[in-house]
Amino acid sequence: MTPQEDEKKYQIALSLIDGVGDIVGKKLLAQFGSAKGVFFAKRKELEKIHGIGSSLVDAILSTDVLKRAEQELKFIKKESIQHIFYADKDYPNRLKQCEDAPLNLFFKGDIDWGNEKFISIVGTRKATSFGKSFTEKLVKELAAYQPVIVSGLAYGIDITAHKAALKYGLKTITVFAHGLDRVYPSAHALIAKEIQQSGGLVTEFLSGTNSNRQNFPKRNRIVAGLSDATIVIESAAKGGSLITADIANSYNREVFAVPGGPNQTQSKGCNYLIKTQQAILLESSVDIVKGLNWDEKEKIIQQSVFVELSINEQRIVDLLSDKEMHIDTIVEVLEWNFSKVANELLQAEFKGLILSFPGKVYKKNI
Repeated sequence: MTPQEDEKKYQIALSLIDGVGDIVGKKLLAQFGSAKGVFFAKRKELEKIHGIGSSLVDAILSTDVLKRAEQELKFIKKESIQHIFYADKDYPNRLKQCEDAPLNLFFKGDIDWGNEKFISIVGTRKATSFGKSFTEKLVKELAAYQPVIVSGLAYGIDITAHKAALKYGLKTITVFAHGLDRVYPSAHALIAKEIQQSGGLVTEFLSGTNSNRQNFPKRNRIVAGLSDATIVIESAAKGGSLITADIANSYNREVFAVPGGPNQTQSKGCNYLIKTQQAILLESSVDIVKGLNWDEKEKIIQQSVFVELSINEQRIVDLLSDKEMHIDTIVEVLEWNFSKVANELLQAEFKGLILSFPGKVYKKNI
């Protein structure tokens, strides 16, 4: 075993000690400098740490967890799984800012943790046709900005977000509530393989861990912690999406929610978040762009790759290439009726091709 593998063994083992959670684990790291240092600490040294009782000291001094850690080390090596520890320089910075960030992350795939934009898209498993179409449209419109889409591979909104990301050429990350030796739900195993090729599969759980109920809130904190913003498309009055939103708020991250009818079951959670000012009302991609202050110039550069202009859109862009113009002038120059011009301007604005200003004035987005 190499020195690096030896240290990884202790890093994995640290999270296996009964009573050592994410917060206590970081306190121990700060005290002893490394995971291995924790295991080689003297009893008197451990007893001096505030909040650590005798039973926890006994657990730390026991070597029982090291054998399990060695097994996991063999598993991740065999399966070409990447491992990141909290103290590593390449640990995701957004997640490191969270007090309860996991000590260990395991992942398959190719993930650029330094990407400037990460957003999570979550929602009910029982998504409506509106929820699914809204999700795909939102991802399509945001594709020009190249965000990484984070979700949980569940039925409904989650899987729709992943598929849309793959469709429009975006990296996407699935966060599991179990080990990387399985995929839940199994019906999404093929999609998981695609995601691994264009993003990654991430978990804090060791192989052999089932997708037990108590694991999902822990999974949700990673979804929220990895992201600049959490977007809730549809949610019932209770559910995992609301837990993710609550966690995102506790991390001081933005939360967006799509409103719905007052009697619609799948919108009750979103409406509650908006009504209680726990989420920003989301109507279109423009709300995300403005809410997160994404650079407009970057968008127009990326659009040359992802946006195909219709003939009408191209005429509008060419007309507005070097000046602002009132909608009445556009109608006059193009010789279209007002309704057609208004519709084409709206579509062009959705794609980020043009900007609108008060007074029905438009300008090319450059």
